[in-house]
Amino acid sequence: MMRRIGVIGASRPTKDDSKNAYEVGVLIAKSHALLICGGLTGVMEEACRGARSAGGLTVGLLPSDDPSESNPYVDIPIPTGFGMGRNVLVVRASEVLIAIGGSTGTLSELAFALNSGKTVIGLGTWDVKKMGLEHPNLQLASSPEDAVKRAIKVLKS
Repeated sequence: MMRRIGVIGASRPTKDDSKNAYEVGVLIAKSHALLICGGLTGVMEEACRGARSAGGLTVGLLPSDDPSESNPYVDIPIPTGFGMGRNVLVVRASEVLIAIGGSTGTLSELAFALNSGKTVIGLGTWDVKKMGLEHPNLQLASSPEDAVKRAIKVLKS
């Protein structure tokens, strides 16, 4: 069975977040894991584009009922019709998540993941420690390589 790494992040990322997402996607593919995301633009699209360029497989859990709304790099679009509620599905379908940049949608996924006992590897994303919230399942990575290396370590444990 393929291991499942979720990638969450901004739909309107910075240039650095876009670059990081692409590289994370490449590294997930090279690690032979399945990339799961929300299937739309921004970090999700760049991660899928990176994974596809490296021969990986991508799944997009879409907010609408229309599979054609997925970004062009999603191999398996899954229309949910749940709107932002699909964020819960992205978290539940993933064994570990990598959060890149992001705004409130990413924060909701991060919170749900941590409350569900999932590990989240943060790369330029919300640092809940700065908010006074310590959480043992949130790890901050220094680079795309570090983020994927940490995710693979979680999968192996």
